[in-house]
Parts: sequence; structure tokens; C-alpha cells
Amino acid sequence: MRRMKRRLFLKRRTKPGAAPGLLIVDPTAAATGITAIAYGPDRLEEIPACPSARVANLRGSRAVLWVDIAGLADHAAISEVATAFGVHPLAVEDAVNTHQRPKAESYDGHVFVVFRMLTAESGAEGEQVAMAVGRDFVLTFQERPGDCFEPVRERLRHGKGRVRQLGPDYLGYALIDAAVDSYFPYLETLGEEIEDLEDMVVKDPEPGHVERVHRVKRDLLSLRRAVWPMREMLNALLRDEHEEISATTRTYLRDAYDHAIQLMDMVETYREIATSLLDVYLSSQSARMNEIMKVLTIISTIFIPLGFIASLYGMNFDTSSPWNMPELAWRFGYPAVLGLMAAIAFGLLWSFFRRGWLGGDRD
Repeated sequence: MRRMKRRLFLKRRTKPGAAPGLLIVDPTAAATGITAIAYGPDRLEEIPACPSARVANLRGSRAVLWVDIAGLADHAAISEVATAFGVHPLAVEDAVNTHQRPKAESYDGHVFVVFRMLTAESGAEGEQVAMAVGRDFVLTFQERPGDCFEPVRERLRHGKGRVRQLGPDYLGYALIDAAVDSYFPYLETLGEEIEDLEDMVVKDPEPGHVERVHRVKRDLLSLRRAVWPMREMLNALLRDEHEEISATTRTYLRDAYDHAIQLMDMVETYREIATSLLDVYLSSQSARMNEIMKVLTIISTIFIPLGFIASLYGMNFDTSSPWNMPELAWRFGYPAVLGLMAAIAFGLLWSFFRRGWLGGDRD
């Protein structure tokens, strides 16, 4: 299967000097779908395909309203929903332009957060999620349908945990925590692949291993670009005062912050191991080449005296003179020369073995 080429350098769609808050249509954006969940401690109402015009009327029907916008192609519907909840135009622009760095910003009436999550389709690059948390609502903007928030939805539907008893800030924490936790399975898979590569590079290095190591390093770089600023985003939520975030939710945000630190440690550790694998591969190839050269050198060393003897007795001088190779006239001259050559070869092999050049113990 052909693998899609990843983009290391993102291209901005807005022109330099464009007005702030301008929404630019991305021709590759997924179709927009809106899902609304209005809930309280005792009741929950879920609307799978909610028209944008109806979203504003749902506000106030329950204690908390979660509006999830998946797909950013319909900018008119997105603007209508954002305007109904008073989301700042700059926040809407950041939600639609999916090249944002994870961050947390405070606006009048809501806190705006940007982070990245991993899904089965996104791979190491992940996808951007923008979230606005108000006093009675949570708006989420996703690049495409499909996310890691289904466990949170199940907790809402069945009333498990504290999510239906606490406010929208706790729901925002639950979504961030689910996004942070989505990185752990992918990192565990990368860790297993790195272990397998380490064994193969040490035991039987091949040129194809270098490509796999570079792919792993590229994935880890993408993860680092998402996890590092996400840790700073969580730290900003803990450090700065936000009216929309209660002290109770800050306690849970510290747990998500700890998970982000753990992710960052794993990413940095795996990056160091992946980098060292290239050095191990080059060292293994160099050691393998040295072994080959040693064998060839030993063979050449053995055949140097043998070639000398063979060339000496191959000069074919006349045997009538006592000074011109009398061995050529001997009855057993030929077997004697072959025996001498064999003795020299075995003598050299024994000498190399005694010196440890052939695997023996060095004197």
C-alpha cells in the first residue's frame, strides 16, 4: 500500500496582511456535521445531526450544551454557531485554520483552547481540535468526523463518573484528557517497533532498516510538535486565572498535565533510541565489513607464499644444469611441493588462530 507523503511544512491559506478573523475556505476540508448533546444531572438529550439554526435554541434547555462540529467545509454554518455563542472572531479563525499551535487563550465569556488528538486515520500527525468553553456550553471544532471522544460520550449517556454532575469546564477537561490519552497506544506501538528494529539492526543490519528508522524518527518529530506545546497549554490553564474554570476542574487538569509530561518523556526517550539506532547500524555495518576484510586478508596472506612457490616452480628452466631446479626431475617433486604448500597454509592458519584472528584465544 502506498503511503501518503506527510507534510512537515504547513502552508498558510491566508494572504499576508489579510484582515483578522477572515475565514478562508479550504477546498480539501471535510463536509460539516453538527452534533449537539444537552445534559444535566438527571437528563440528557442528544441530537446527532443538528441544523446550525437550531443550535442556539438548545442553549438553556439543560445545564450544559456540548456542540461538536466535525468538518470545516461549511464556514457559514460554523460562523452561525459561533456567533450564537459569542465566540470571538479570532478564535473562530484559529478553529478553521488547522495549522495552529496548541494553546489556551481567554476571551470575554469563554476560554479558547487548541490541541491535537490522534485517531486511527490521522496517524502520527493527528488532527487539530479547537474548543471554546463558556459558562454553560462547550463548542468543539474538528477537522473531520471520527475522534477519540467516544468514551466521554458514553459516560455522558450512562451517567458514569462526574461529568454530568459538574459544569462545562469539567467536560472540557474530559475532552482534553481523552486527547492526551490517545497518544499512549500509538507511542506504545512505536516503542515495540523500536525494540524490534534494535534487535534487527544489531543482529542482521540491512539497508531497509535505515528507512524504517527514519520513518519512526519522523513520526516522533510529529508527536513532539504536538505534545510539547500541549503541555504548555495545560500549564497555562493551570497557571492563569479563568472565570470559566473552577478550582475543582484545575485539580483534574493537573492530572492531564502529568500525563502530558509523561508523554513528552516517552517521546524524547524514543527519539534518543531511534537516533542511536542509526549509529548502531553504521557500527554494525562497519564491524561486518571489518570481518569480511579480515577474512579476505587472511586468504590473501595464505596465498602469497603459495603463489610465490607456484610461480617459482612454474618458470620451466632446463633441468640439465644442476643449478636449474633439480626438483623438477625428482620422482616425488610434485607431491613434495604440494605438501610444502599445504604445510605453509596450515601453519599460517594455526598462527592466526593462536593470535585470536580466527576466533581463538589471544596469547
